[in-house]
Amino acid sequence: MAQIGVVAIGRNEGERLQRCLESLAGRAGTIVYVDSGSTDGSADMARARGVEVVPLDLSIPFTAARARNEGFQRLLQVDPAVEFVQFVDGDCEIAANWLETAQHELTARPDVAVVCGRRRERFPAASAYNRLCDMEWNTPIGEAEACGGDALMRVAPLKQLNGYRASLIAGEEPEMCLRLRQAGWKILRLDAEMTLHDAAMTHFGQWWKRNVRAGHAFAEVSWLHRHDALRMWQREVRGNWVWGLLVPLLALLAAPCTYGFSLLLVLLYPVQVFRIFRHRRSQGDSTNDALNYAVFCVLGKFPQMTGQLQYHKNRLFGHQSELIEYKQPA
Repeated sequence: MAQIGVVAIGRNEGERLQRCLESLAGRAGTIVYVDSGSTDGSADMARARGVEVVPLDLSIPFTAARARNEGFQRLLQVDPAVEFVQFVDGDCEIAANWLETAQHELTARPDVAVVCGRRRERFPAASAYNRLCDMEWNTPIGEAEACGGDALMRVAPLKQLNGYRASLIAGEEPEMCLRLRQAGWKILRLDAEMTLHDAAMTHFGQWWKRNVRAGHAFAEVSWLHRHDALRMWQREVRGNWVWGLLVPLLALLAAPCTYGFSLLLVLLYPVQVFRIFRHRRSQGDSTNDALNYAVFCVLGKFPQMTGQLQYHKNRLFGHQSELIEYKQPA
């Protein structure tokens, strides 16, 4: 597996990072860990395991995209001949056969730049929010539009595109995958176990922040590529505007002149929940899973709309968007 290098990123992941590095031991060539100001000894623990550690300069605004880029650059310095790079978040554990499976696919498919597999939640029963993450990551098998934070990538096209867009505070993987597809490359989702993730999302506030971040990503990436042929996330952006702002605004503003009848527009929300519920049931979800997914999918339009408004406010006033974090230190 000497052809594969690894870039892991994290901050205060504690035992989660330890599990991540243990899952990589003996399965790859050079391993680089990019630390974003941890105070729990993560960097020292990684060094003790023989891992190349890159401490980020925290005087420069931090983003996961910037961390991955700096880790990738260090990997190329240490191992200039590396052909493939596995990016992984520090709260994830690599599945036993993933690197071999993914490398075989990239070797057999020269038109593919990125392969990803099934990311699973370590504790799906710990909270409804963890379970939602696990369902969200179960994406269709085959050619895909994007990958997530964990994926094996071909080094050459990544170098050609100068890696991730470092300024993005979220949505950096789909944005890079969009540029790869524009350059003629393919993204592939394999029917294989890839990583075990510890979301540690047990409170409603964490779920809300995660969706604010998602909305910010929808807004920023779609705005950056608004003139491209592959107009990414336009549907998600429109959905946020309709369900997260326009419907409730119209219902309230029109209430005085419609004798309150416009408030009946809120009945569209349970209708939308039912539509999503029925679709998820047709995909094989249990009744409970399908209902929870549908309810939170519709409810999520509100924090996502909040994230969109935050992005456009910062864009109009020339402010740098700040990182939106929902995770608690390990």
